[in-house]
Amino acid sequence: MTARSPLFLALLVSAVAVSGYAIWGYGSGIQRAAVHPEMIRVFDAHRTLITLHATCSVIALIVGPFQFLPRLRARRPSAHRSLGYLYILLGVGIGGVSGLLLAFTAFGGFVSSAGFSLLASLWLFTGARALMTAKQRNFELHRIWMIRNYALAFAGVTIRIYLGLFFASGLKFEEFYLSLAWLCWVPNLILVEWWLLRRGKAHTRNQPS
Repeated sequence: MTARSPLFLALLVSAVAVSGYAIWGYGSGIQRAAVHPEMIRVFDAHRTLITLHATCSVIALIVGPFQFLPRLRARRPSAHRSLGYLYILLGVGIGGVSGLLLAFTAFGGFVSSAGFSLLASLWLFTGARALMTAKQRNFELHRIWMIRNYALAFAGVTIRIYLGLFFASGLKFEEFYLSLAWLCWVPNLILVEWWLLRRGKAHTRNQPS
């Protein structure tokens, strides 16, 4: 992937757009986004935690695409490393822990809480694995875990895509929100695992016998 590739540009533009909305809607400690009244009450009760989650998750969303640029890794390894620590420690670490705590207050009760709790837990787990494999200098495994991790981070984008689609279909918020707690990340992870499997098979076929 290069800085001019369609994939990089799509990831970056969508991440920046959603990040801007998140900071505007939640990141300043003021509830600006139009949400269900029950969610406004949750925001008022957990204002600091929601602001922290929004701000740190934005760091992960925006920094993530740059970490997949081979040229940055090759020419500026120190910058890649510094951005990696920023991504993992602040973005995933604080963003994931705050997200896990907030999952128990999710609109929709147990189904929503279970979906968002599992998302946050897997985000933290894959982030820890990415950091561990980098420290072990197993860079191939490190890249694999980072791909999985960013697929989970990208739930912040996909949940807003689904929100738009469901609202456009005429469904009420209460009718579809529970499914979003799973739809926003499970397809992302399945798609990435499918791609990694195909990539692994292609690599095996290209090896000399």
